[in-house]
Amino acid sequence: MSPEPLLGATGRAPARHHILSVLVENKPGVLARIAGLFARRGFNIYSLAVAPSEGNARFSRVTIVVDAESAPLEQIVGQLDKLVNVVAITDLAPNDAIERELLLATLSVDDGNRGDVLDVVANAGAAIIDVNALSVTVMLAGTPSACDELEKSLESFAEVALQRTGRVALPRLGPAATA
Repeated sequence: MSPEPLLGATGRAPARHHILSVLVENKPGVLARIAGLFARRGFNIYSLAVAPSEGNARFSRVTIVVDAESAPLEQIVGQLDKLVNVVAITDLAPNDAIERELLLATLSVDDGNRGDVLDVVANAGAAIIDVNALSVTVMLAGTPSACDELEKSLESFAEVALQRTGRVALPRLGPAATA
C-alpha cells in the first residue's frame, strides 16, 4: 500500500542528490545566471523550480536538486554564493526536508480501460482534473516517490502526455516548543 501522497512518508532523493534552497532577488536574468553557472562549471541539475517567496515579490525561492557526483557540494554552494543576486543558500538534507512534486498525465481511455484508470488514480491518491469521451487528465501532488509510483502504474495505459514539475522543498519543522 502506498503512503498517502500529501501526508505520508516523504520520498528520499537518491544519496547522490542534494536539495539546495536558494533565496534570490527577483530580478531579470537571475535564473539565467544560475543556469549559466551550472553549465559553465559542468554541474548537473536534476530538478529546478522557481517561484516568488513568502508572499514577497522582491524575492524568489529557487529549489535546485543537484547531482553531487558532478561536483562537490561545497564547490556548487561556493559558486552560487558568488552570484550578486543570491541572498541565502540552504542545503536541505533529505531527512530534514519536506519534498513535493506535481505530476500531470493525459491518458487515452475507452469503455474497456476507463475503470482501470479510475482504480489506479484512486489507489495513488491522485485526482482526475479533466475528462472527455476519449481521454482523462490525472494530477498528483505528492512526494517524488509517490509520483514515481503513479508514473509506473500509468505505463500500461496509452499516454497522450505526461509532465512532472521539479521538486520543491522546505525544512521540516522542529519539535513544537512548549510554553
